[in-house]
Amino acid sequence: MTTSTSSSAPASHSEADHPRVVRGLLNIAHALDHLFLLIFAAAVSTIAADMGLAQWQDLMPYGAGAFFMFGLGSLPAGRLGDLWGRRSMMLIFFLGIGAAAILTAFAQTPWQLAACLTLIGVFASIYHPVGIPMLLERASNPGATIGFNGLAGNLGVAVAALLTGFLIQWQGWRAAFVVPGVLALVCGWVFARACPQELSSPAKRKGGAKVTLPAPMLARALVVMTAAAITSSVLFNFTTNGNGPLITERFKGVMEDPAALGLLLAVVYAVASLAQVVVGHLINRFPLKRFFMFMVMAQIPMLVLASQAQGWWLFAALIGVMVFIFGAIPFTDFMIARYVDDRLRSRVSGMRLGVSFAVSSLSVWALGPVVKAMGFGSSLLLLAGFSVATTLILTLLPGAAHEQTSAA
Repeated sequence: MTTSTSSSAPASHSEADHPRVVRGLLNIAHALDHLFLLIFAAAVSTIAADMGLAQWQDLMPYGAGAFFMFGLGSLPAGRLGDLWGRRSMMLIFFLGIGAAAILTAFAQTPWQLAACLTLIGVFASIYHPVGIPMLLERASNPGATIGFNGLAGNLGVAVAALLTGFLIQWQGWRAAFVVPGVLALVCGWVFARACPQELSSPAKRKGGAKVTLPAPMLARALVVMTAAAITSSVLFNFTTNGNGPLITERFKGVMEDPAALGLLLAVVYAVASLAQVVVGHLINRFPLKRFFMFMVMAQIPMLVLASQAQGWWLFAALIGVMVFIFGAIPFTDFMIARYVDDRLRSRVSGMRLGVSFAVSSLSVWALGPVVKAMGFGSSLLLLAGFSVATTLILTLLPGAAHEQTSAA
């Protein structure tokens, strides 16, 4: 959050709260971002059958390009957001991802599908390094803003599971890409009309970090955040892409209707999403390092339980898993808002996301082969090992004793 304001010039839209409709669209954009990335995972079994593949595991690697570009594209997106303008980049996000989703509906082969999904990943990469810093530009309570924004994003995960299931039953898997694609185009049109022009790019504004760390500690914090984000992103990508097939496998004989299973998964994500709102409101009340470590450590027993559970017991365990995975998400965005000047936030966020999501995209590529070779039980135990690794990484995070509060 920036701390200095102009004393005489009229307030531009960057120096005052964004119009309510713009804030709403920035939160909707987060939901759309995650929704588009997970349509394929929710529909993979149906698409595989339609394209003549025997198992969904054989098609799953074709979706890895979307997540690789989701990470890699964050680097140029963050740079352009700071140096060119966040409003312009968000317009490209809405219009580009909508068009790419509609194009995906015309894919006829696995490789055509892979190319279209990769294009979705290119446009999806814009949101996190651009949309979240834009939302936080003048936020009076960054923690609560990040928490609500996280809720919106993860409701997109929930809607992906629910909406895709119903659209497949209604019109087939291609409609699952077209309908949200049209919605994104409409949102882009409304955003263009509602969001005022930027008078200057973020990089040219005056500002400063709210809380500062000595340079070596700041560098250490950024390295730790990036390393923790890599391991955490592996868990996020593996679970959000794999939970659909997991719940289908473990509910055999209990419930097998795709729409009903999609509804169950949507309930899991909707309940888990509330964790981000709670974390957003509590993040200023507890020591950041210890709170972050608690949320990650709690993932371990939940993943162990889920690895063994079947039927309704899996449903309960999966809620626990996703509550703590989703609940850990706001911490890195909060730390960037806390320690990094707004003029640099899109670039810093882009670098962090570029590394973490590009590396963790391998988990999407590996999901099918790993589950095929090990089964879901052993795969979930492997994920518990990633939570252990994240906990160890977080022990290196600088504590509150190193922080210095900047003057307003």
